[in-house]
Amino acid sequence: MLLLINHPYMKPSTPLMLDGTKIERVTVYKLLGIHISYNLKWAQHVNMLASKVASRLYFLKQLKRTGAPTEDLVCFYTSVIRTVLEYACPVWHSSLTTGQSDMLELLQKRALRIIYSDIDYNTSLFLAELDTLYSRMEHLTQRFYKRNIDCSSSCLNYLLPEQRYIASRKQIRIF
Repeated sequence: MLLLINHPYMKPSTPLMLDGTKIERVTVYKLLGIHISYNLKWAQHVNMLASKVASRLYFLKQLKRTGAPTEDLVCFYTSVIRTVLEYACPVWHSSLTTGQSDMLELLQKRALRIIYSDIDYNTSLFLAELDTLYSRMEHLTQRFYKRNIDCSSSCLNYLLPEQRYIASRKQIRIF
């Protein structure tokens, strides 16, 4: 299989052959659990996440119905559901559209609505000691890049360009 990354309006090039066998082209390829599309958009990946999380929200509802304590429900959410939403987010988080980010945030809102039935989202975040999903992903993304840019011993550091320092010019006024 071959994932050819190109602009959607480009004409497909001639078929690629390897030892006389035509290589199959795909528009989306799943690599380490991340759905990468030919146009580097994340709609299919976000839809996959939403589907996966929706099935896990069902189990959260079942736990709530059995009378599980709130602390256990929050623990289930953070360990079983939020980990799916955050998986490899440094790769794709910064490229999401506002609508896609809102869709993921809505999944966390649904989970907290299950846990704290009669409480608004911001209050439930406070009670559960959680951040918004967007700010959590921002933090994880920044931490990942900081560790790999600032640390010259990182195995990924060689992939990044050297940092350029641009001296800022300050105007000095003499009165």
